[in-house]
Amino acid sequence: MAKKKIVIVGGGYVGFEVAQALDELADVTLIEQREAFVMPPAAIRALVDPTLLDQITLPYDKLLKSGQVVRGRAVSVSQSSVTLDTGDAYPADFIVVATGSSYAAPFKPSGDSIAEFRQASADVSAQLAKARSVAIVGAGAVGTELAGEIAAAQPGKSITLISSDDRLFPMYPAKLGAQLKRKLEGVGVNVVLGQRAQDLRHMDQPYQGAVTLTDGTVIEADLIFPVIGSKPQSSLLQNVPGVTVGSSGRLKADAWLRPSDYPNLFIAGDLADVGDGMTIVATTRQNPWLIKTLKKVLAGQPVERQKPYSPWKKAPILIPLGPVIGNSWLFATVGNWITRTMKGKDLFIPKYRKAFGLTSERG
Repeated sequence: MAKKKIVIVGGGYVGFEVAQALDELADVTLIEQREAFVMPPAAIRALVDPTLLDQITLPYDKLLKSGQVVRGRAVSVSQSSVTLDTGDAYPADFIVVATGSSYAAPFKPSGDSIAEFRQASADVSAQLAKARSVAIVGAGAVGTELAGEIAAAQPGKSITLISSDDRLFPMYPAKLGAQLKRKLEGVGVNVVLGQRAQDLRHMDQPYQGAVTLTDGTVIEADLIFPVIGSKPQSSLLQNVPGVTVGSSGRLKADAWLRPSDYPNLFIAGDLADVGDGMTIVATTRQNPWLIKTLKKVLAGQPVERQKPYSPWKKAPILIPLGPVIGNSWLFATVGNWITRTMKGKDLFIPKYRKAFGLTSERG
């Protein structure tokens, strides 16, 4: 009997893992516009250690043993196929769309070219090395980790981290934000809370200049990083029948991560407005559910008879401030050793290199 065809659009943290898990059970096609996977959390540290770029850009050519990875840009989805901008159409019994989100450079590729991403990262890294003062606008995970990485690798710089919230990570217990603030200040970072930058010249790339805060304070810096959040890449599905776009730009989905009138179309990751945050941690809950569900569906069981997806009540979060210190929330606030051991030391680089068939640092 011929294997069922699954087309997965997007080779990020959702797409590559689901494709690999189903590779032996289905005829898998993974459509990805870039030739390599990039690890965004490690891209933060690559700004202070450019040698990491070789380790965190992972080619797709060894990912699947049976299925295929097609480099291309999907432009339309029907109930039975996915069509690329070349006009090529890939038939599907089931479709998973996990197109992720965009972010300010150089933390994610802004286009299809990995070479351009590497060059952008190298250029900003060189600017950062020369900068005496740095302002980071936005104190989510990226901004906070960036402040910690710079302070750890390039001590002596003037670093200002600006947040519009009154405390760091306000969605978590106050202890987490308070400890991170104390540790940042301990390594010389000036943490400004409850202030919004009003005159950012660019929203998508670092630049030299000044920002004015809501209280009138002007902060000048040799390098200003705007890091104020991800933008979901939802345009591919916005015209599919039954799709509803939420206020954040993410797509609503039913209890089985289906966003449309098509019963065989699933979404996950940053695209899916199902109660999870736009974090990699969200995929550690969504991916196992999606893989398990699709395996049962491939075996002939109806989707509606499967256990519905249940989002994190409050997702864990790991915030290293460089390779040594940091804080995390793992259903309780934990400190340096656990954060360093779980993430700060190697940023999951060996794990993902192994997943992509790269068993050595340079493999």
